[in-house]
Amino acid sequence: MPYALKILLTVLMVLAISEATKRLGFVGALLAALPVTSLISMIWIYSDTGDTAKIATFSAQVFWFVIPSLGLFLALPLLLKRYGFYPSLVLSSLVTVILYLLMLGIFRLVRYSPGI
Repeated sequence: MPYALKILLTVLMVLAISEATKRLGFVGALLAALPVTSLISMIWIYSDTGDTAKIATFSAQVFWFVIPSLGLFLALPLLLKRYGFYPSLVLSSLVTVILYLLMLGIFRLVRYSPGI
C-alpha cells in the first residue's frame, strides 16, 4: 500500500478521535482507548508482508508494553491537580519511561524476550 495512503488514513483516524473527544468526551476517550494504532499497524504490516507470524509477535509485544504505558494515565490526572499541563505531561511521560525500563528489567530477570 502506498505510503501516502497509509499516512492519510492514519491521520484521518487520529483527527476523528480528536474531534470526537472535543464534542463527546466519553466517546473520544473510548475511541482513543481502542488499540487503533496497533490495529492500523497490523493491517499495514500484513498488507506489506502477509506474514501472520510477524503479526503474532507484534501483538504479544504490544500487550507487554501496554502495561507500563498505563502509568501515564494514572500519573497525569494526579499531576494535573498540582502542576500545569506541560509539566504534568512531561512528568507523567517520565513515569512511563521508568515503567518501560522496569518492564525491560523484568524481561531480563525472567529471561523473556518479546522479540526486542
